[in-house]
Amino acid sequence: MKSTNQSVSIEGFLSFFPTIELPVTLTSDLHHTFSQRNEPFPPAILDQYLIPLEGEDIDELTEFIPCFKLPNTYNFHAFVYWKAGLMTYEYVLVSISEKGELIDKRVIAGTSSNGDSLTTSIATIEEDFEILILSGHTEQDVRANFIGAGSKATRLELLPEGQLVNIDNR
Repeated sequence: MKSTNQSVSIEGFLSFFPTIELPVTLTSDLHHTFSQRNEPFPPAILDQYLIPLEGEDIDELTEFIPCFKLPNTYNFHAFVYWKAGLMTYEYVLVSISEKGELIDKRVIAGTSSNGDSLTTSIATIEEDFEILILSGHTEQDVRANFIGAGSKATRLELLPEGQLVNIDNR
């Protein structure tokens, strides 16, 4: 991606993420809604904020869509963006300090393929910042053959300091 010399404030970056009401469920096709409603990231935002977050996993074909910002985080900011790469589509939850320093980052939903199977995860973010992630996969040589034994549920919590932690399944 092309580098720009424009600096964007943290407030300018966060303005791309509308605050939403919780709960919200991230499904494989919800990014279409976000791409229609939200302004796309300009190159300066990609260079200054997203490429450093993603590191080596970025190429000229990688696409980003701003999704939303979580409400009522007080001492930090938490937001979700959608990232599309080769055979991988991910919803990424990021928490940053008021100054823009990374606190935590985690892929919470999406779809990926290794060529033989397709893994899909959906996530629900609750009002109390608990996140339920349900993942399953299908074998691509057997159309729509869901593998129940390979499915799993994971619970995360976004703590008041901005860290994402695994919590016991309930």
